[in-house]
Amino acid sequence: MTQLGVIGGGGWLGKALLLPALADGVIAGEALTVSSRSAAVPGFGPWPAVRQTKSNTQLAADADVVMLSVRPQDLDAIALDLSGKLVISVMAMVSLADLAARFKARRIIRAMPNAAAEKRLSFTPWLASPDATDADCAFAERFFNASGQTQRIKTEAELDYFTALTGSGPAFLAAFADAMISDAVTKGVERDIAERAVRQLFLGGSTLLAGSKQTPGEIVQTFLDYAGTTAAGLEAMAAADIGTPIARGLTAAAARAAARAGSR
Repeated sequence: MTQLGVIGGGGWLGKALLLPALADGVIAGEALTVSSRSAAVPGFGPWPAVRQTKSNTQLAADADVVMLSVRPQDLDAIALDLSGKLVISVMAMVSLADLAARFKARRIIRAMPNAAAEKRLSFTPWLASPDATDADCAFAERFFNASGQTQRIKTEAELDYFTALTGSGPAFLAAFADAMISDAVTKGVERDIAERAVRQLFLGGSTLLAGSKQTPGEIVQTFLDYAGTTAAGLEAMAAADIGTPIARGLTAAAARAAARAGSR
């Protein structure tokens, strides 16, 4: 039975990944150790055998697989020898080489889930170091599939870009939604009504997009061809060059991801 230890497992991302994996049986409660500052993280009640600790050293000693789910700026406080173990990182800005040097590890997987993991709707790209085994990769695939969809990729440059595209993506959608709500308020709509309307719009629109056989570009063209009110709005957005600020935002986020933690 694979023994998993998650450093930072009490944080929102750690729990968002662990609870679906526990529910699906990817990891057994008795095979999981979670470290946190309090050693008493709520949410694991259905799995009373989950061990909780303040000691990362004890966690690592008990684990075959150690997952790092902390902020990159907190990494310097974690001094462990993880040689011989599989190390899985869900941190941005910390490269395979940096992880190998810090923790004396050779079998490493880097992954970039997003906030939708708590709804089992994350898109999680991941890549493996050359020494990661087929069994290591199979475990990572099963683990991240429990919280959404996964995609193995080949390079850290791709992972940096996906950190922007899908890792940061939920926040970008929230920014777009907030802009729509703010515009509605300026037109006299009460804020709570505007917010409820836009939340439902994003839920419905995302569901339609996910289930459509058309590409997003084809959907846009369908509305443009219809030449109605939606086309008028799309044409105005295109005239304002809506694509440029979106591309700039993705480029900036990807550049920040590529600025490794050691060079902040």
